[in-house]
Amino acid sequence: MAAVSTNLRIAVRFLTAKKRSMLMSLAGIVFGVGFFIVTQAQTSGFEDFFIKTILGTNGAIRIEDKFQDTIYAMNAAGHDRNASTFLVSAREGRRYIEGVENPDLLMEALKQFNNVSGASMVLRGSVVADSSFKNDTAQVYGIRLENHLAVSDLEHQIVRGSLEDYRGRPTGLLIGSVLAERLQVNVGDSLILRAADQQRRYRISAVYETGVSDIDKVRIYMHLGEARSLLKKTTGASFIQVALFDKDRAPQDALQMENVFRHGAQGWQEREKTWLEVFRALRVSSALTVSTIILISGLGMFNTLAMIVMEKTKEIAILRSMGYTRRDISRIFIWQGTIVLVIGTILGWAFGAGVTYGVSKLPIRIRGIFSTDSFVVAWSIWHYVAATVTAAVVVMIASLIPARRAAKLEPGDIIRGTSQ
Repeated sequence: MAAVSTNLRIAVRFLTAKKRSMLMSLAGIVFGVGFFIVTQAQTSGFEDFFIKTILGTNGAIRIEDKFQDTIYAMNAAGHDRNASTFLVSAREGRRYIEGVENPDLLMEALKQFNNVSGASMVLRGSVVADSSFKNDTAQVYGIRLENHLAVSDLEHQIVRGSLEDYRGRPTGLLIGSVLAERLQVNVGDSLILRAADQQRRYRISAVYETGVSDIDKVRIYMHLGEARSLLKKTTGASFIQVALFDKDRAPQDALQMENVFRHGAQGWQEREKTWLEVFRALRVSSALTVSTIILISGLGMFNTLAMIVMEKTKEIAILRSMGYTRRDISRIFIWQGTIVLVIGTILGWAFGAGVTYGVSKLPIRIRGIFSTDSFVVAWSIWHYVAATVTAAVVVMIASLIPARRAAKLEPGDIIRGTSQ
């Protein structure tokens, strides 16, 4: 313990001999760790917000078309009838039948899944929406409101009007904000929907906004019974939207539902695979970019420690003559790197947390794949762990090489001036 304390004091003395250089390296570690935390908080925050948005609009799992496996009998020996055969069944070879034939039965069966928190049948169909200003194509989503509120964030996406008016009005509509702007309509206005060789007049009860432009410009919610009448589809449903307690189990639950119900089931990870890969690439790219700051600081630290070895050869010779081993000399230089690392990471954590908080208050308007009016950040201890590990690897590598060089110095060689 006394040896450790002595080595630490010597390391501090060596460090203070190069204050300016060490402060520059320390500042680089602080900024590198801090910006690493900030960039990861931003990219992870936007990714988490995107996932929350898609779960709040399209659910964790969507059960839709019924399927039948296509089986191929293949003759192993040409056209010889006596030859052995084998069967091949592939997911890609399924024959799909559009829609869900018995949605009520599936809704009841879904209650047996422990991870299912809610389910909503949806009847979807294309319509032409006519206002006094213009007409536009749209898609109606026939829903049972209470069921759909259990699998979506629709209640919190209302920006004008109220769900109470929709509940009490059989001909009420919930219309997306982009579509409402295109049609120049608002809450209380009438809207004519044309589909299946008929047209009907409805009243807009509320306007919603998900922030996903592909949804807000085409989707109109209406009562399921009214949708059946308008689309002339008295039975079945287009799909069943499912919400889960544990969203990360969606792929396993979807596969199990496929096997049980013989209907296609797709989890949100597969459905949004492209966007999730984009966010993952951004997260990795930002981490690599910011890590260069830490790397440059490590190079500066390596240079500083190498200079200390060259300038402190006499002191190292004296220490060796006093009985210090090569391991002791090596530990002195490793202690120098450790001191810079500890101080740098602690200050970097504080700097990163402060900047992350400040960034979260900055205004920004984003509409397209989600809706937000400020920067979204994610607070995670793993961002701090990753930043610390990155800094530790760089600093320790920068410290080890000069430490090994210092440990190889021999007192006799230093006195004779033949040390390398």
